[in-house]
Amino acid sequence: MTAITRRSLLHTALFLDFAASGAMALMLAIGAGLLAPYLGLDATFLRIVGVLLLPYAALVGWTARPPAPQRQTVQLIIGCNIAWVLASILFLFSGWANPTALGQAFVIAQAVAVGLFAELQIMGLKKTG
Repeated sequence: MTAITRRSLLHTALFLDFAASGAMALMLAIGAGLLAPYLGLDATFLRIVGVLLLPYAALVGWTARPPAPQRQTVQLIIGCNIAWVLASILFLFSGWANPTALGQAFVIAQAVAVGLFAELQIMGLKKTG
């Protein structure tokens, strides 16, 4: 495997992804019942999403640690982020759920943030060669 030696942009993007994913995972897993009525989304669904985000956040946190992330793992994380954005768009347009306006804004905002993480990770990976 090829180790990445540059740290700046890639490590920052991975750390931000880890922090946001971990916070989102905990918020959804613990606060699903409180969030559900405001978002117009099922509490069980939110809780499951939160629990499923925990291992992802752990992987990103593990990858972000020094000295150098493995290129293949970063590519996997980027792929997961792109899949998350696409799934978020599909979720909103599928009619599978009927989120409130706040729920729609929540899904869109997190999709934009995840897309930004993916873009920063791609840029960081390109800078590493």
